[in-house]
Amino acid sequence: MSADTISHHLQPFLDSLWLESGLSKNTVEAYQRDLLGFAAWLKESDIDLVAATREHILEYQGIRMREGRKARSEARLLSTLRRFYRYLCREEIRDSDPTAKIESPRLGKPLPSSLTEDEVESLLEQPDTLVPLGLRDRTMLEVLYATGLRVSELVSLTFEQVNMRQGLIRCVGKGNKERLVPLGEIALDYLQRFIVESRPVLLKGNVNEDLFPTQRGKAMTRQAFWYLIKKYAKQAGIEKDLSPHTLRHAFATHLLNHGADLRVVQLLLGHSDLSTTQIYTHVAKERLKSLHAQHHPRG
Repeated sequence: MSADTISHHLQPFLDSLWLESGLSKNTVEAYQRDLLGFAAWLKESDIDLVAATREHILEYQGIRMREGRKARSEARLLSTLRRFYRYLCREEIRDSDPTAKIESPRLGKPLPSSLTEDEVESLLEQPDTLVPLGLRDRTMLEVLYATGLRVSELVSLTFEQVNMRQGLIRCVGKGNKERLVPLGEIALDYLQRFIVESRPVLLKGNVNEDLFPTQRGKAMTRQAFWYLIKKYAKQAGIEKDLSPHTLRHAFATHLLNHGADLRVVQLLLGHSDLSTTQIYTHVAKERLKSLHAQHHPRG
């Protein structure tokens, strides 16, 4: 099977993901990696990706599981293959879907790592706000915790997406879905200060619509911001296993701990399905049980 054979069917499929589903660039790239990996394995037996059978898929899954792949990774692979072969059937390139009778791996719902309110306060206090980069970093952390934005949404914010007068951010999330998220007084105060004191210094007179530019006046990457979170967490003495979405998880968990309605949290996070948001109720319950055990005389 040549690379041309793969690209002949694969690229139109990937293009359809962009146009029809509005999936993010990272998600489409994950689909591509999964399909190219399967295609490379098939190529060892001189089998075409388009002609793969149910038995081929099951054998490939078995090899990956023996290699120690996690159930979540295998579920994503099957989802990718299912979507690809359904596309081929729809385009009449194949007569049948080889994934039709393959069950998805059972997944438990992992609790996202989160921070206590004290840990968040300690994290937020780490940047040196007397220097332009430190004020930018503190502002980004404050905005992230105040809004629950995804890191990709935060670093891609433009100046025009912020309504300072109303204290709102117009966020474009997954699937190009738009939502309005309130900033809160503290985040808004830091943002106003950053725009006046730090942003012009970082831009050095250049014109740039990115809300949070780097020292070189360019847009920040997700990886660069993740590095900052890890750096400030280390300074704060936080040893938990963090992720780029740690403050997003803390935002949702702390709202629920303080009595917020689950559907309101769903809207703020930009979840299309309430079941995605419900995982945070488990986090909140675990937090309440921990507090009960710690402070109740019979805990």
